[in-house]
Amino acid sequence: MYAIASLSSKKIYFLFLGFMMLASLVSAQKAKGDPTLTEFYSPVPKIVTPGKTDAEPPSDALVLFDGTDLKLWRAEGPDSTKAAGWKVHDHIMTVDKKAKGIMTRERFRDFQLHLEFQIPENITGSGQARGNSGIFLACISDSGSDVGYELQILDNYNNPTYVNGQVGSVYKQAVPLANPSRKPGEWQNYEVVWTAPRFKDDGTLDSAARVTVFLNGVLVENNFILKGLTQYIGLPYYTRHGAAPIKLQAHGDPSEPISFRNIWLRKL
Repeated sequence: MYAIASLSSKKIYFLFLGFMMLASLVSAQKAKGDPTLTEFYSPVPKIVTPGKTDAEPPSDALVLFDGTDLKLWRAEGPDSTKAAGWKVHDHIMTVDKKAKGIMTRERFRDFQLHLEFQIPENITGSGQARGNSGIFLACISDSGSDVGYELQILDNYNNPTYVNGQVGSVYKQAVPLANPSRKPGEWQNYEVVWTAPRFKDDGTLDSAARVTVFLNGVLVENNFILKGLTQYIGLPYYTRHGAAPIKLQAHGDPSEPISFRNIWLRKL
């Protein structure tokens, strides 16, 4: 009887061990699961042919300035028919401060922007009065005033100023994460991803504007959430608007004018 009882115990033990091994195997299979349950095949991303270099526009880009003319730009101000008055030469355009700023004829919301600029080698002045300009990623006034969201352009190669007003800053809102300025006379480039603000039907803010910026290949703004319009004096605020033109500023400082080239945009 003892032998039989002992044999039964062994059988029970091995049966239990086998059951546990089987349960472990089934559990492992369940943990692996079906990989197709987390695979998606649509929507298929559109094919975009990149440029030969990262500076060249891809196949889906809108080229805003290729060095030939300013037909996609107009003078700032209420007269939308007035041609942009800046000088085009040697495949670049140079700011004419007397002609004031220029803005795109087309209006945009969200976009990826590539833009190159040059502080002149013979630049003079100091602080904010040295190669000052700006990119208004959305200019919401047709009056000619600087109302919008400004990404600062300035010569900050060995030229200190208030840090939320130096090159790479969202003017008076966001200090850049680094200062990768090149020396005057060298071409510099901005890569910008802009998400415009959205507003509810009653005019209140639904979602704030955001911007990510690379200057000369270095991240200087990382998905920064804007507090509103960039203000020279006073605090930022939002006011309802829709799609808006991009504006290049002709700053009133007395330093030598800067130049631009190779400006293109991808609508997002």
